[in-house]
Amino acid sequence: MLRRVLLISLTAVACLAQAPAPGKAPSPVQDGDAHGDAPYLIEPGWTALFNGHDLTGWHGRNPNQKNEWFTTAAVFYDRLLSPKSLAARGTPGDRMLNGPHGTTVDLVTDQKFGDIELYLEFMLAKGSNSGVFMHSLYECQIFDSYGSTQPMTSSDGGGIYHQWINEQGVGGSAPRLNASLPPGQWQSYQIWFQAPRFDSSGKKIANAKYLRVLHNGILVQENVDLAGPTRAHMDIPEAPENSLMIQGDHGPVAVRNIYWRPLRTLVER
Repeated sequence: MLRRVLLISLTAVACLAQAPAPGKAPSPVQDGDAHGDAPYLIEPGWTALFNGHDLTGWHGRNPNQKNEWFTTAAVFYDRLLSPKSLAARGTPGDRMLNGPHGTTVDLVTDQKFGDIELYLEFMLAKGSNSGVFMHSLYECQIFDSYGSTQPMTSSDGGGIYHQWINEQGVGGSAPRLNASLPPGQWQSYQIWFQAPRFDSSGKKIANAKYLRVLHNGILVQENVDLAGPTRAHMDIPEAPENSLMIQGDHGPVAVRNIYWRPLRTLVER
């Protein structure tokens, strides 16, 4: 009996040693590392940009172009019989799909943002191409780069796309490495973005910047200065606040779990 009480006491002491001190904040996770579950599940302050049911809060980039984005309960991918397609299974649901053929209008948020931390998950068909545009101006490329053995470029998954000046690409930032997963698998981006800065007269005094990008939990971009909007951006001026945009006309892409929060100080470890 004494031995059993002693074992229980030792177990309790061990549990107390592992528990955080009362009132102590959890360790910050905005340090560029993966921390198990998605950040919106393990830290407070995140707000959903997609309600998991319909496209409330979003609109098509071009009001004169048909918007075929819709929500679905599940996304089906067939690697052998239909590798360049994504199909819906049931509607509505908590995934967004860019139409039945993957060629529809870009999707834009009604809300505008300044400095922002963004998390989203996406799925691509084989060879598909999309992108998330911070401020609807600066693209972080979503591209099926899985299996590529070529040097990474700004056009690859995880790349910051280039500007288009005098009919040629200028600048851009290739990802540090190829972190792409196979088509048909859910992937993730976590993005820390700093808006451009303006003085009291409205003159830009500092460029926008991708402070950090994690692709599937792997650091692929850090401190990328953006001299100006990248190719295929919305025709809007740079500003302290702007919308977000997901490209919809370059092949099948599905998106889910889109969350944001105001940018916080990044942690360096």
